Amino acid sequence: MMLRLRRWWHRRTIQFRTSVVAAVVAVIGLGVVAHVSTGVVSWLLMDSVDADLQRTATATANRLAAGASPAAVVAPDIRVLDTSGTPLDGLPESGLHGWQIDELRAGDGVIDFEPPAELHRWRGVVVPDPTGRPLLVATGARLVGFTDTAGKTGRLLGFGSIFAAALVGLATWLVVRRSLRPVERMRIAAAGLPEGERLPVPEAVDEIRALAEELNTMLARRDADTERLRRFTGDAAHELRNPVASIRAQAEVAVMHPDPELAHETLQDIAHEAQRLSVLVESLLSLARAERGAVAPGQPVDIGTAVRAAANRLELPGSPGLGPRIEVEVPARPVLVLADPAELSTVLDNIVGNALRYTRTLVRVSVFADGMGSSGVGWVRLVVDDDGPGIPVEHRERVFDRFHRVESDRARSTGGAGLGLALAAEAVRRRGGTVRAAESPDGGARVVARWPRYAADSWADAPRDGVDRGDLDTAATRSSP
Repeated sequence: MMLRLRRWWHRRTIQFRTSVVAAVVAVIGLGVVAHVSTGVVSWLLMDSVDADLQRTATATANRLAAGASPAAVVAPDIRVLDTSGTPLDGLPESGLHGWQIDELRAGDGVIDFEPPAELHRWRGVVVPDPTGRPLLVATGARLVGFTDTAGKTGRLLGFGSIFAAALVGLATWLVVRRSLRPVERMRIAAAGLPEGERLPVPEAVDEIRALAEELNTMLARRDADTERLRRFTGDAAHELRNPVASIRAQAEVAVMHPDPELAHETLQDIAHEAQRLSVLVESLLSLARAERGAVAPGQPVDIGTAVRAAANRLELPGSPGLGPRIEVEVPARPVLVLADPAELSTVLDNIVGNALRYTRTLVRVSVFADGMGSSGVGWVRLVVDDDGPGIPVEHRERVFDRFHRVESDRARSTGGAGLGLALAAEAVRRRGGTVRAAESPDGGARVVARWPRYAADSWADAPRDGVDRGDLDTAATRSSP
């Protein structure tokens, strides 16, 4: 039953629930106020009667103390008793019980019920007569209409509380409905909101306005992500279509012309296109994992060692002097960054590999370590220079976008898909670094990647330009086809 009631309650609107809660709280609060107010009114009435009775009892006690006889001071509402309650004034029994006599002796007031259920209030004063005998002077008064007055007051305040609670509920209903009107407008606008449009922002600087602004920010991110996804899907489909179409065409040629020499040449071309397709798919998967997944826990990695390993990895067997050379300059002491070793290897392979693809004779890879500043943050810079055609100024920011090529035909001829630098930039940014492109002093392209320096790596303070030339170790010059 409780579960069903709870489900019913949670299915109600915010306007309904808020109004009901406000009305219930108002009923409870006003009911308590009405009950307390009725008690206060009754107490005030009773206190007024007690004050009159106390004055009468005190005046009668003073007369008895002066020598007046009990019969001389007796009246319908004035009785003279001994301390046990026995009448001394010649009148019948007072009808008071023993506990009431005790209360009167103590100076407290008591209420006696007389038929037909009339209330009678008594107050008492103890006074010695001239012989020293203690006498109890009891004065009383009928509380005519007291019960009726208290009851009417309670009923009036109770009905008033219910009426006021209903007004509170109605006012809450109207206020909440008016307050939620901007939300309703946003809901209606969101139902037919086209791409690129934004929700209306209320004029009042309140929580609804903050919600609308945050939703508009989210919509802007959604539109940007949608546009990137649309562009990425189109580019990926285009890039995958070319090698697949090439493989299919070459396979059809080999089937139609079963010449062994032509078949061998065709299979070599198919293998080349299949390798290109495999690299493209792997790059797409790597980039998707990098954008979707959380950053793997990093560990201190010596970037100098990683650069040397990348140079050895990219150096293919061949005759010295027939291809571009890789020249490595790294500090002799370890320079640590917080990264994943495989991730750092991917970054180096893509940046250095891209430089090898377009350079003419030389690729220079340098590592510079900045000293820790006053804020406790230092930087490690990887600078890759080549002497190729360079990157035009208008392409230097977009060169790190997916599938962006400076020269599309040339990129295809070199096997590039426009994903290597995008993958490297994404990996560096996820570690709190930056990547930018510039012009190399050799006339070609320069790519600079920057990582935060590992805090425990503070073996030296760098000079003002951030480069310690005394610690640069020039590796042996290598040849690469």
